[in-house]
Amino acid sequence: MSSLSPYLRLMRLDKPVGTYLVLLPALAALWLAAHGIPPLWELFVFIAGAFVMRSAGCVINDYADRHWDGAVARTCNRPLACGEVTEKAALRLFVALVVFGGLLVLTLGSEVLLWSVGAVFLATLYPFTKRWTYYPQLFLGLAFAWAIPMAFVAVLGEMPSGGWWLFVATVMWALIYDTWYALVDRDDDITVGIKSTAILFGRYLRPIVAMLMLLMLFCLWQLGVSFELGLTWWLGLLSIALHFGWQLWFVRFEDRAAAFIVFKSNVWLGVVLWLGSVLSFL
Repeated sequence: MSSLSPYLRLMRLDKPVGTYLVLLPALAALWLAAHGIPPLWELFVFIAGAFVMRSAGCVINDYADRHWDGAVARTCNRPLACGEVTEKAALRLFVALVVFGGLLVLTLGSEVLLWSVGAVFLATLYPFTKRWTYYPQLFLGLAFAWAIPMAFVAVLGEMPSGGWWLFVATVMWALIYDTWYALVDRDDDITVGIKSTAILFGRYLRPIVAMLMLLMLFCLWQLGVSFELGLTWWLGLLSIALHFGWQLWFVRFEDRAAAFIVFKSNVWLGVVLWLGSVLSFL
């Protein structure tokens, strides 16, 4: 088992927060598409696919950052950075995970498979965007949100116009929580030359994040109207708004530890988003 440990850590199976952030909006999309409990096989594929593709994304991310992670306090002990896993082994693992994810999606039909090409492209591209743009968080958001049209297509055979509100909300959400995440590494990233929205926003970070929060809430409001969701959705939206207020207050001093706590707390927002969809159809 010890020989597998570096590979499990490379896939972040010991740190599932990112997987939940991918999975929960996709689950909400499945429930919205089905107007209730989605088909069980589709549900299984998206749950398994979230773990597989998030793992693949982590592997290619660490491969892209292998020469920089050693200089960043939070990432210096990652398996590639400290030599526990070779570059070739990491690339082989990435390919294997992508192939396995493709086989899962293939069971949902060719149209969903075509959509999945975009997900693989964005997951592969994202780690390298940190070299040439201050918006890698936007690319991460697009990669994480790509499961939403896939979920709608898997159940309905098409992406309804109302579903795009959830897509945009998920992109805005990723910009929010990954900016908090980037804030943890901001000083180290400046030193090694990695770009992020946490650096770009500078002293306006909290006001800009607050505007992103308002945009996300607006999209979720429009989503509720489009799908004629019930009281539980609107109560969930209120709880998300209150939690956003807490996030802005808790990170008021832009402390690293506070930013990391707030980042992880976004899992609960995902749970509220999903439960709001589930309970609206009971």
